[in-house]
Amino acid sequence: MAKGLDVGTMNILSAQQDGNDTVFVQQRNSFVEIEYSDMAEQMLSRSEVLHIRKDDKVYVVGDDALNFANIFNKETRRPMKHGILSSSEKSAIPMMKLIIEQVVGEPNHPDEKLYFSVPADPIDSELSTLYHQKTIESFLGNMGYDAEPINEGMSVIYSELADNNFTGLGISFGAGMTNVCLAYYAVPVMKFSVARGGDWVDEQAAQATGTPVDKVTSIKENDFELDFTTDVGGVEGALSIYYENLLDYVIENVVREVDEEDVEEGLDVPVVVTGGTSSPDGFEALFRDHLEDANIPFSISGVQHANEPLYSVARGSLVAARSDEDVDERGAGAEAEAPAADE
Repeated sequence: MAKGLDVGTMNILSAQQDGNDTVFVQQRNSFVEIEYSDMAEQMLSRSEVLHIRKDDKVYVVGDDALNFANIFNKETRRPMKHGILSSSEKSAIPMMKLIIEQVVGEPNHPDEKLYFSVPADPIDSELSTLYHQKTIESFLGNMGYDAEPINEGMSVIYSELADNNFTGLGISFGAGMTNVCLAYYAVPVMKFSVARGGDWVDEQAAQATGTPVDKVTSIKENDFELDFTTDVGGVEGALSIYYENLLDYVIENVVREVDEEDVEEGLDVPVVVTGGTSSPDGFEALFRDHLEDANIPFSISGVQHANEPLYSVARGSLVAARSDEDVDERGAGAEAEAPAADE
């Protein structure tokens, strides 16, 4: 057995194989603080709401946090920001630990192979991903996993481009960051991130319309479409404007990084877009339109949108973990069959 883990700013998801099916477990990567009372804690426990108590506070964690935030007119708090652990959130580490434990569960056997996603260092920020990576690796190691990091963009290649020999341009539009990876035959030749994603879109739309960020997020996640027919001035109109700006920004940086990496001209590759931020209807068409106007120094054979964009990174991490596990098992088998050396 092996597992994949998508450590996302908005959602944390695990993936593991069950026969011919891939099983996903998901929790929202957020929490909200409410006042403690015996009755409140009893009701939360009875309703199986994920929570922890600390002193005179109760923290509702995961999927229920957004519902509680809207009911109590509070903002959710996030353990991660810009794709990595938040340095400004004092409760980030214990909350992340709790959510990861709930999502990934106990290992099926000691040292079970698990690959977890990590973003590339952003090219438009001085943020470093190293502390984040090592902290998550420590969590998982203490749980009994043999944990390995995998670049988020590369996990998209593993998930979506198997039929193209793991060759192409994968772009993961996450909440905290957008990750980009160009690979030839499963070998990454260009990978980077930008510190903009769905959170940036939400924050800009909230500021423009005077709407709480959590409310904007709820609107975006419920039947929002990028059709540009919404009246200017509302939240959906603002979301459309900043979505378009995000796509332009990502594509401009792809063009710049391709030039710097001196990628071979004449290359003809598919592009796959995925990630929770790419979920709204109309995203694929809008991205394709903007990509056609860009001066990318290689040929695009097609643009595809992952069928299940929220699950791509977890699925790709699982593919990498299973491949690594198979290599280990073949190596162990060869070692067991090797003749003993003469004494």
